Amino acid sequence: MNGYGSNDVRQQLCRIASKLCQRGLVAGPGGNISARESGSMFISPSGYALDDVTPEGWVEVDVQSGAVVNGARPSSEVLMHLQLYRKRPDVHAIVHTHPVYCIGVISAGRDIPVMFADHTALLGELPCLDYVLPTSAELADRVEQAIGAAAGVLLRNHGAVTVGATLKEAYFRTEILEDAAKVFVIASLMGAPRVLSSAECAEVQALESEEYRVGLLQRMKG
Repeated sequence: MNGYGSNDVRQQLCRIASKLCQRGLVAGPGGNISARESGSMFISPSGYALDDVTPEGWVEVDVQSGAVVNGARPSSEVLMHLQLYRKRPDVHAIVHTHPVYCIGVISAGRDIPVMFADHTALLGELPCLDYVLPTSAELADRVEQAIGAAAGVLLRNHGAVTVGATLKEAYFRTEILEDAAKVFVIASLMGAPRVLSSAECAEVQALESEEYRVGLLQRMKG
């Protein structure tokens, strides 16, 4: 992400926003995404559907001070984005969505188990938080505390947050998460889901081909 310039970041954000809406991972003005470039982050404006945001509409916010540098009112989840960027220097993109199957599974008190290779290779297991009021400082604090080195955080009765070195990585992680929830629901309806063991997950993660894919994804533009 670094070195592409603010105009490139704005264009990438528009492309990812469009994909999120096409996949049904957000509805209406729900959800928010951002990307970090140097000392600033570019985040979706408050009240807008993601696919209605123009390249000029992304709000530039200084990561350290939290001050708006350029643009309208930032997303109401701006504090959560800021705190994640401050905690994780490796993170350059954040995707917060409301995926239906994911919310359904975790809000029923269930985990989303690892059942296929892409899940363990590109996403891994995520911490899950009990319900906290959306847009609150408490939510931002809880997400910051929970994420550790994980690829994201699950939010019961709310949604999910995924992070990445690039927008494409953060987006794919959200996409895989919702697919994992769907697979688990289908398997549960059909019988007893078979979950990959720790040893099987480790075998997948050790594959040279998976290491190559992960590395490539962390370098790709959105």
